[in-house]
Amino acid sequence: MLFFLIYFFSFILLSKSFSLKPLPPWKSEARLLKLPCFWRELSSFLISWFEKSRIGFSYCQIPIILPSRNKAIIRSKAENVVENEEISLLDLTELALECILERLSPAGLCSMAGVCRSLREKCRSDHLWEKHMKEKWGRVVGNDAYREWQWHIASRKRPTHLDPTNQKGLFGRLSSVWLWPLSRIRVKSDNNSERQISSPVDSIMDWYLSIESGKFWFPAQIYNRENGHVGFVLSCYDAKISYDSLTDTFTARYSPHGRQTIEDNIEWNRVRAPAVDTPAHVLHVSDCLNDLKPEDHIEIQWRRNKEFPYGWWYGVVGHLESCDGNKIHCQCHSSDTVILEFKQYSPGSRWRQAVVNRKDHREVGNEADGFYGGIRKLYHEEEISIWRRLWPTQVSE
Repeated sequence: MLFFLIYFFSFILLSKSFSLKPLPPWKSEARLLKLPCFWRELSSFLISWFEKSRIGFSYCQIPIILPSRNKAIIRSKAENVVENEEISLLDLTELALECILERLSPAGLCSMAGVCRSLREKCRSDHLWEKHMKEKWGRVVGNDAYREWQWHIASRKRPTHLDPTNQKGLFGRLSSVWLWPLSRIRVKSDNNSERQISSPVDSIMDWYLSIESGKFWFPAQIYNRENGHVGFVLSCYDAKISYDSLTDTFTARYSPHGRQTIEDNIEWNRVRAPAVDTPAHVLHVSDCLNDLKPEDHIEIQWRRNKEFPYGWWYGVVGHLESCDGNKIHCQCHSSDTVILEFKQYSPGSRWRQAVVNRKDHREVGNEADGFYGGIRKLYHEEEISIWRRLWPTQVSE
């Protein structure tokens, strides 16, 4: 009945949108495009109906029964039974169906993909899943994670078609690499039996669901590793992480050195995609040294010794000892020497300050105090605000 009303009112709207005088084809199309409200309402209703109802689909057909005013089935005097009129979901225009699919959640798209072959192809379309990929995983998934995904697929000896010359969109439209989730979807065939469909290896949907399932471990960085251990306050270290959908948290395996460290129940606000593509054991090329001036916010690589991986540590640019800190007279920005301050440590601590050469910066340090590596300047308030939020309640020694 509801679908009948939808089509009935759509006919009324469309009929009123035209004058009695015939219009050229291009003007008729233009008028159709001026009815966004109708399609918006239609798609909203269908989405709500699809995600909340328990009505089963069969052959992609939705039976529609047309009752009379007294709620009895219209019967003809000549015939005692009127056949039910059936309207297929696929009878909708491409525009209407597209509006519906774009509003579905990932779970809704997965459910819709199990209805029939035609909807299965539409529901795993890249452009539908690209939006969901960015919204949920965009902040924690970076280029390293995408490369790891490619290697993961290759290790499974699945056929891949990686054409770097035909890349576009999200991480090169993901270079057509994919995994398993749709392989478990069952679709009804014409003889009303269920058959299992095979999964393609070329959809963003596969990558999304692989991360969601927790089966795929990918590179990321963790703030204040090991549950905020005092030795890692205001630092960010590389790790391999996996997602736990039951707790909505992550598990991290940190770069091995001796005993491997694993941390569970990591909240979203402690995870980020790697800020740069520099591996954890490689010195980052500092391209911001000439821009550094007092009160700038920075991250600098630091490691305990030459065998350990680097972590990124938060600090600010300070004033030279010869400067009184007066902004009008300060000339620190023109000096070859740059003072870096780590105010999470108390004054007098050996980790409170570090000195680097603006013109010839390289890894500096020793086995007692550790080694300082590359520097990156923080230009965006969003990055700075994260470090401020993680600021400890008391300074360390």
